[in-house]
Order: sequence, then C-alpha cells, then structure tokens
Amino acid sequence: MFRDLLRERLSGIAELTDAQAAALEAHYNLLVHWNRKLNLTAIRDLPEAVERHYGESIFLAAHLAAGALRIADVGSGAGFPGFPVAIYRPDCTVTLIESHQRKAVFLKEAARGLPNVRVLARRAEEVSAEFELAISRAVSYDDLVPSLRRLAPTAALLTGADAPPPGLGYTWEEPIALPWAKRRYVRLGRRSRGSAAVFTGSPGRGSACSRCRQA
Repeated sequence: MFRDLLRERLSGIAELTDAQAAALEAHYNLLVHWNRKLNLTAIRDLPEAVERHYGESIFLAAHLAAGALRIADVGSGAGFPGFPVAIYRPDCTVTLIESHQRKAVFLKEAARGLPNVRVLARRAEEVSAEFELAISRAVSYDDLVPSLRRLAPTAALLTGADAPPPGLGYTWEEPIALPWAKRRYVRLGRRSRGSAAVFTGSPGRGSACSRCRQA
C-alpha cells in the first residue's frame, strides 16, 4: 500500500524505480518501529505520512538540477527531506545533520548500506565541512540563521507560508507551491550571484511535471 500511495502522490511529478520505492518503504517501516519508543514523528496515518514525509521530500528533490551535488540536510530529524532526496538522487551525496543523539542513531540505522548517505550527530553550527546545497524542513528560520549560509551557497527549504527573513542571507526565487496542501512551499535561494546553480525552475532528471509550479 505504501508504494501505491507514494506513486499516486508523485504522479506527474517524479517516477521511482522499484528499488527506490522499496528503499523508501523500508525507511517508513523502520520509522514506525522506532517511533514506538522514540518520538520521531507525530504523523501516524499512512496516507498523511506518505504525502508529508516522502511526497514533499521527493517533490523538493525533483527540483534539483542534474549533477553530483554535496548536500547537507540541516536538522534532519527522522531523515526528511534528506533521506528521500538521497534515494531519488543516488548521484548526490547527502549528509544528515542531527544533534539529537538518539535520532542520529536511528538515521545511522536507516542509512546502513547506502553509500551516498552519512550522518553527523552534532549541531549544524559545529559542522566545518562545506556543501553545494543545504536543505531543511521543520527547522525554524531563527535556528537556521547561524549555520545555513555558512554551510552552502544555495539552499532548498520546505516551508509554510512565512517567507524566509533577510537574516538568512539568501536571495529567494518565487516559492513553488506543493500540489497537495495549501500554504506549503519549496523555496530555492542563492547566497550570491556567483554561486553555481544546483536547482532549476522545473524538475530535474528530464521529467515533465504538470503540477509543480503553482505559486
């Protein structure tokens, strides 16, 4: 059921291979198991989890340009959006940054066997590595200010209606509305004019998306 729901939500947006759908379903099953003892998500309804966690993350991934990118997922939590991005874009390396130690243990277990995913169990402000793209979801703008601009010259955020503040240090494109929910957006930003482009206004990987830009 998970795979059918996910493919339904992503129709016209992104296509998953059987292996990718299976990897995302395995992550969901592990999430459900760990969530009994560790508060990883408050969403327990399968259709809502498929849409909010996996659909939104793949929607973001579909707007990244082709190329092997070094991506940092700031405040990854249960692995969103970074884990689905890594599954959808195996050509990219994704670092899941999570300061909560037990959540980081979950992420390491979930990422076992995935060569393009690593986990850093520390605060984003303590990460010295540099990336080409920073992504994040469900982290407040105030909490992103100390680290986001330093980590990467470009950013892709899953947000609500409130626009990113100037303090983040990015120039933002017009927001891209998610197709399933009101007042939910992907926001793409550049730190400077000289930054290399790592996202496009239309989905990457050559797919046509008829439902993406609705802002």
